[in-house]
Amino acid sequence: MTFDRDPFALLTGLRDWLLVFGGFVGIIFSATILVALGIYGTSGPVAVMSRVWQGLHDFTHLSPKRIWAISRLTILEAWRRKALWVFAVFAFLMMFAGWFLDSELRVDMQVKNAVSFALTTVLWLTIPVLLLLSCWGIPEDIRVRSLHTVVTKPVRRNEIVMGRILGFSAVSATIVAIMGVVGYVWVLRQVPEDHQPRLSGWNRLCLAVGLLPNISIEADPKNDLPAIDVSAKKFCRMPVYGTLEFVDREGAIATKGINTGDIWEFRSYIEGGTKASARYKFAVNDPVDQLKLESRFEAFRTHKGRIGQSLLVRYVLVNPTKSLRVPLPSFEIKEFSLNEQFINREVSYYDEDLKDTRTVDLFKDLVYFDEDEKLKRNVLQIEVQCLDSGQYLGMARTDFFIRLPDRSFLMGYFKAVFGIWLLTVFIVSIGVTASTFVKGPVATMLTFSVLIVGQGFRDFMIKLVTGEQKGGGPIESWYRLVTHMNDTLALPDTVGVQIMQGIDKVLLSGLWLTQHLIPDLSSFVMSPYVANGFDVPWGMAMFRSLAMTIGYLIPCVLIGYYSLTLRELEAK
Repeated sequence: MTFDRDPFALLTGLRDWLLVFGGFVGIIFSATILVALGIYGTSGPVAVMSRVWQGLHDFTHLSPKRIWAISRLTILEAWRRKALWVFAVFAFLMMFAGWFLDSELRVDMQVKNAVSFALTTVLWLTIPVLLLLSCWGIPEDIRVRSLHTVVTKPVRRNEIVMGRILGFSAVSATIVAIMGVVGYVWVLRQVPEDHQPRLSGWNRLCLAVGLLPNISIEADPKNDLPAIDVSAKKFCRMPVYGTLEFVDREGAIATKGINTGDIWEFRSYIEGGTKASARYKFAVNDPVDQLKLESRFEAFRTHKGRIGQSLLVRYVLVNPTKSLRVPLPSFEIKEFSLNEQFINREVSYYDEDLKDTRTVDLFKDLVYFDEDEKLKRNVLQIEVQCLDSGQYLGMARTDFFIRLPDRSFLMGYFKAVFGIWLLTVFIVSIGVTASTFVKGPVATMLTFSVLIVGQGFRDFMIKLVTGEQKGGGPIESWYRLVTHMNDTLALPDTVGVQIMQGIDKVLLSGLWLTQHLIPDLSSFVMSPYVANGFDVPWGMAMFRSLAMTIGYLIPCVLIGYYSLTLRELEAK
């Protein structure tokens, strides 16, 4: 996970939602009119329009009391079905999970494993419970005829669907909240906290919730414990990523560096001891007294080098508008670890042209306005150089960033828990909607398929639709498989091949519709942010997930209402 997804654009997302939703409604409405016209003649479209008018009337005369009554009954039903017994399974896993987590790892790796295990357990214990409850609720009511006593009262079908979704969402909120709190306490107990016995009970509580005051602890020579500043103990980092471009040894600009033969092309490499460098541009807003830079670079060695010494790296602050280059002191990178560097607002450096030491202001002399169409704002340009000849330094866009003041682990953790709850609301919406027109087992399989495709196969669909996936569509893939033809070879330009590819385009157009109907559910899973020590960004993850949940909730209520209206409740 790269942790630097593009921020969610509300207007763009709303436009795409209106296009897809409007197109879907238009197709369904047109097909319904044509089918009704063919079966019932001219009276068919009149009946369809009466149904549409009845739906508008029902949605404009909703009763919050009736919706809450259905929700309350749904919660009681979940209680009677012992849905909350999932807490017992969760508690059992938490009791013995510490036995199987390696306590010999570094503290940061222990944090990552503990947080990942806690949040993943909450997610995958909650999903099956809500999946079964939401998909089997309405079909079971129809089977035992309990729904008949509801629809005979002045309760509209849309109120039943909305009450079901609201009730199951309340159940999932209770389950996720309790399990999230228990998981949070478990994580704090699993991860070793340095010097916690030397803190008072109140300070330990404040440390747990991220509200620890600015205090320090004196050194303890008896127990060989040094002095520490507990106020600096933070958990969730706030990165500011920039743009990245490479400069080769000849000074030419490129989008990628050197490929050292690694099959994973996530990182590109620059050659050490040459003019090659990696050029980062960071958007800078308000001046501060100090900037904190954090990096995680990767070394590729062509020879052993100096024993006991890592590669030497240097940052150069560049302002091309003033032809100003300010080299910072070189340092040895820590491989497989984080490298932290601080830049004060007043930067002193040795000017080789003037043979003297100069001092410049970071924001007045080095920050400049970039005319690039992608930025159009004040930026700070930093070039990364490798000083060891014959060695290579690898980096990606997310390997180097400006680190803002940290936030508490409590805030980041419960943002991830909130993301899990939003995912359960999405599953409940799909499950309740599917249960209005199919039976429980089919609704369960349908909802589970949407979950699986949205989690793991959506990237594959995008590659097929855009043509990035080699091998063509289904028919072309079958043809290549039968003829033992590699997917990199071009097909002959014959009439049969053109017909085959034309049919594939029609089939892939249906896949395009499926791609836009099934959402990208990866944004709901926010645990990798917290497990890797990052705060969950609002615009990139939280707002995106919330908008996606609301965007699918609206059509689910509409489909569920009309499906339940047209369904024969006497059929078991």
